[in-house]
Amino acid sequence: MTKAVRMEIRPFQSGDEEAVVRLWTVCGLVVPWNNPRHDIARKLKVQGDMFLVACSDGRLIATVMAGYDGHRGCINYLAVHPDHQRTGIGRSMMDEAEKHLRSLGCPKINLQVRSSNKIVIDFYKRIGFKEDDVVSLGKRIESDE
Repeated sequence: MTKAVRMEIRPFQSGDEEAVVRLWTVCGLVVPWNNPRHDIARKLKVQGDMFLVACSDGRLIATVMAGYDGHRGCINYLAVHPDHQRTGIGRSMMDEAEKHLRSLGCPKINLQVRSSNKIVIDFYKRIGFKEDDVVSLGKRIESDE
């Protein structure tokens, strides 16, 4: 049986940056073409209140970024420290992000997961997400290098 973790979910604060980058690194979310510090700065300019973190015993243990463009919501950077995975924290973070999106009238959430990340895809399916019959396209318009 997994021990319940007491945590606080709150908006990102400026002093969280180092811990967030460490968390994203240990969770394998940092890739060469996305500078995490640039991504943090960009998010804080647009709906920064929907960049959520979870802390337990003074340690940052989870993050999620949510956004809404008036048509669809999106989720990025859901991360739970490996020591706390499979304890319900990921679901709690998604519930909180969804609550924020619902309050804005968001009708649907889209998210992207690397196709090789089967464990995460299975997590999202367990919490109600379904694969859409779409092709995800991207175009980099600003370099992070």
